[in-house]
Amino acid sequence: MLHRYSSVITLVLIMVTALFMPQVSFAADAVPAAMAPAEGDHGESHGAPAVPAAPVSTTPWWIWPLSLFIVTFILGILAVLGGVGGGVLFVPIVGGFFPFNIDFVRGAGLLVALAGALAAGPGLLKRNLASLRLALPVALIASAAAIVGAMIGLALKPNVVNTLLGATILFIVIIMATAKKSDFPIVPKPDNLSQSLGIMGIYREESLGKDVEWTVHKTLSGLLLFIVIGIMAGMFGLGAGWANVPVLNLLMGAPLKISVATSKFLLSITDTSAAWVYLNQGAVLPMIVVPSLVGIMLGSIVGVKILAKAKPKAIKWMVIGLLLFAGLRSLLKGLGIWP
Repeated sequence: MLHRYSSVITLVLIMVTALFMPQVSFAADAVPAAMAPAEGDHGESHGAPAVPAAPVSTTPWWIWPLSLFIVTFILGILAVLGGVGGGVLFVPIVGGFFPFNIDFVRGAGLLVALAGALAAGPGLLKRNLASLRLALPVALIASAAAIVGAMIGLALKPNVVNTLLGATILFIVIIMATAKKSDFPIVPKPDNLSQSLGIMGIYREESLGKDVEWTVHKTLSGLLLFIVIGIMAGMFGLGAGWANVPVLNLLMGAPLKISVATSKFLLSITDTSAAWVYLNQGAVLPMIVVPSLVGIMLGSIVGVKILAKAKPKAIKWMVIGLLLFAGLRSLLKGLGIWP
């Protein structure tokens, strides 16, 4: 039993250690002392305008990590039941309703998506569901674009990021509500580029009890779209599973299981590239990341157990409603209508 949940226990211990390290505190605690006039100055600024002291929060520091853990635990359950990545729910909800800088939230969102991808990747490759031949050309383009997107995102002002994030989330809502999926798309003929790259394969479809051969077409169009997807993933810290699957499945013609599994594996490459940019810029805060990762992973474990009894259609529309509300919140926050 202990061996089964050893990784979860380790994460909980890491979270407890991070939260109760004495040197961890909010920088706001040091602001009033640093901005107070020195003794003897009598408030004189020698001609410079006085800078007002930042307001000090009376909320205990541990309230926010604890609240973040509870919220992400619920998001982990909903992510499994709704079939969406944790990053898509995490960034708009935490960014919209927690008093954290949007840069820290996006950095944490990438790591949340990355943790799930790294956990699932080896098993998907072992089962021959995630295709390296399909993933590597896409990953090369998407990871380079994600680095560019992360740099653009960090250079933009928070209100601009919130506005664009809200518009993107609303676009994702439209995709989730209207997109169709095809288990086995018909590919009349593979194109020359896919043949040159050797993008084809075979996997065991247990529901049919036979091996299924697959190939893809419209490869160039798909690769060009992954430039846009990579930039958006890096800019907003959302991961990119919401866009990867429709492009791989509906445009390029990969079977649904191959598309989902390859998309999950792709996140472990593209999100790593973007996450390093945020980490290098100091936009990854352990006090946000650690409780978020633990909450998402524990919630995912519970979500898997609930999945067998839940009604997928009802859960899907609940997730869409949640994203719609969070997207509107981010958009209105960016526009200054709902600060």
